[in-house]
Amino acid sequence: MSEALDAMAAERAESIRMIRDSAAGIAPRGGDRKRIRALRFQAPGFDRAVWQQVGEQGWIGLHVAEERGGAGLGMSEFCAIAEEMGAALAPEPLVPGALSAALLAAAGAEAPLAKLLAGESYVATAWQEAPGVLEAPGNEGAPRRFLPLAGGADAFLVPVREGGKLALYLQPAGGADLALEKTQDGGFFGTLRPQGGERVLEDAEVALASALDEAALGTAAYLLGIMDQAFTLTLDYLRTRQQFNRPIGSFQALQHRAADLKIQLALSRASVESAAALLDTPGTPQAMRRAAVSRAKARASEAAMLITRQAIQLHGGIGYTDEADIGLYLRKAMVMANQFGPAALHRRRFAAEAREEEA
Repeated sequence: MSEALDAMAAERAESIRMIRDSAAGIAPRGGDRKRIRALRFQAPGFDRAVWQQVGEQGWIGLHVAEERGGAGLGMSEFCAIAEEMGAALAPEPLVPGALSAALLAAAGAEAPLAKLLAGESYVATAWQEAPGVLEAPGNEGAPRRFLPLAGGADAFLVPVREGGKLALYLQPAGGADLALEKTQDGGFFGTLRPQGGERVLEDAEVALASALDEAALGTAAYLLGIMDQAFTLTLDYLRTRQQFNRPIGSFQALQHRAADLKIQLALSRASVESAAALLDTPGTPQAMRRAAVSRAKARASEAAMLITRQAIQLHGGIGYTDEADIGLYLRKAMVMANQFGPAALHRRRFAAEAREEEA
């Protein structure tokens, strides 16, 4: 029995490694940062051709059941891809797209789901209603905020509270009342005022809660990729930058700072991977799942901000210029750290869910 389990674990680890390797063609570590710079503040904020490649690779539907057209893989595999996208600073909306794919799959909306999974369209879920974060949306027509790359959306999924249930509407982007605002990383957030649409799911409460947890964990993995690559670039700089005829990485004070950052990176990786494993384990109590996701998201958000800020400082004066690539990682972390809930919110949720689990 033990040998069979070990073999299954080894097979899955190899599968995850192969998935990571497959990202090199679209989102290479070290990245094509010229592409990232060229897309900054240019509508829609991502490359449609690359988005289609993401769909062709099966990444958008990686966690969607095979009978719905997805790959039927777990959160561990999805987090591996999200991490690679983060390391490459890829702006394509993988996590928001996967969130919408999960909801369309739950609704059985085959036609829009197929187009989304193929990367032929981008559907944004307008779940976040001011002023709440991770709270159930309320009245129809209430503005929905912070939609990632909303200017590139072909349709919107809008949860609406109706008769004690949370209905889900699919609204075409054409003619939508949508306002865009630039973000630090060169992308755009949208504010949408819903205008009806087709109801595709009568009660989306459970599906939305599950999909939001997966999106929060996917975002934590994306942040893990950001901080991992920022740390790698910083180590390379410390090894090559010379002062007093020796690499500055040989200075003990800088070595101590780098060691502290490596610890934060390792703790974040352990937290994300353990949360993904919990979500992939059938029968895991809901409170335990939510607590693990919040722990991972809170840690990743704070660690990404710490590591990217320290990376700027360790690069010296040049790190503060826009021409320095290391700044791109800080800007991306500033935007992603608050998506699907900031660290403070997830710390509160972790405390609440951990108490419920112990009760």
